[in-house]
Amino acid sequence: MAPVAVRTTGAVVAAISVSLTTLSFFLYNYKSKRKSLVSPPKRKKARNGLIDAVGNTPLIRINSLSEATGCEILGKCEFLNPGGSVKDRVAVKIIEEAMESGQLFKGGVVTEGSAGSTAISLATVAPAYGCKCHVVIPDDVAIEKSQILEALGATVERVRPVSITHRDHYVNVARRRALEANKLATKLQKAEQTDGKDTLQVNGDCSDYEKQDSAFSSYCSGGFFADQFENMANFRAHYEGTGPEIWEQSGGRLDAFVAAAGTGGTVAGVSRFLQEQNPNIKCFLIDPPGSGLFNKVTRGVMYTREEAEGKRLKNPFDTITEGIGINRLTENFKMAKLDGAFRGTDTEAVEMSRYLLKNDGLFLGSSSAMNCVGAVKVAQLVGPGHTIVTILCDSGMRHLSKFYDPQYLVQHGLTPKATGLEFLGIS
Repeated sequence: MAPVAVRTTGAVVAAISVSLTTLSFFLYNYKSKRKSLVSPPKRKKARNGLIDAVGNTPLIRINSLSEATGCEILGKCEFLNPGGSVKDRVAVKIIEEAMESGQLFKGGVVTEGSAGSTAISLATVAPAYGCKCHVVIPDDVAIEKSQILEALGATVERVRPVSITHRDHYVNVARRRALEANKLATKLQKAEQTDGKDTLQVNGDCSDYEKQDSAFSSYCSGGFFADQFENMANFRAHYEGTGPEIWEQSGGRLDAFVAAAGTGGTVAGVSRFLQEQNPNIKCFLIDPPGSGLFNKVTRGVMYTREEAEGKRLKNPFDTITEGIGINRLTENFKMAKLDGAFRGTDTEAVEMSRYLLKNDGLFLGSSSAMNCVGAVKVAQLVGPGHTIVTILCDSGMRHLSKFYDPQYLVQHGLTPKATGLEFLGIS
């Protein structure tokens, strides 16, 4: 009987072995099939350097404002650009067009008169083109802006605030600085041609031609004045970039757009593009205290006599916001297609910034806060159920010494007190 038991045991062992082998085979095939069903992750193409990182910023829903108004209020997060603001787009466009036209060359210097954001953007992107940056700013802007500029390697020249009609207005000084750089480049070029070095552009040492009144002893490939207020590259940056992005990201489903204006490039470029896609999209301006654009849009008159820039010793209509509001018509703003305008106040801007920080975690600069004030005013005008887009121009990081400084706000009677949106009539 023993042999029979051995045969039986052997058969059982063999059967188990076959079963395990078969099970392993099926498990292997199952895992292989599962792996084949899972596609490998698509590799996103890396952006080509700093310049390629400018633009394509996200469009986000501002939850607190949307819920309070019954409208979908969306913000274009321009503070996520490499230089921290919407002006990165303008800086790239200005420099690229200048280099394409032969007005600026590698090794040259870009000059600009700016209250901050455009200057920072130029200083950020200029090195990527092999250029340097010289910035002239009013000496009353937030100190951290000039600190950022210097850290970026720009030459910073602070001047007293005066009328645009004054030769020493920061914009006019910046224009002169570009001319100085060009004169130095021309002198050195002639000197090298005399020595038998016939070069188109000069990149050498300018020390032999240094002038005591010149700011450009080291810039020898010439200068280019960016002229953000009148240079139409500003408008084109938004007409070709920001506007199409908003249209695509919203799926074309928006009813209104609102933004403040400084140079006017953003509101002009975006409004014109959007209304060309859909004439039913309403576009609005939100204007800070002291600016004449509200009157121009609503009444057809730029400003009243007592507000006329150049006819007062000191501006009695100062605003805490920086980079927006103006008392003249720029070539860029002339391109805007607007259906109306709202007047914003400093109190509304300050309160809005704190409200968004508390309720949405959005740490926004003064112009961004004013744009959000405009978005709520548009929502109140058009009523619930509409989609409204605005621009979140920059963050609060470059507004610490004024807009976010408690002592500064106390001095100007702007200490935030609101618990909700009651400052805009919403309980």
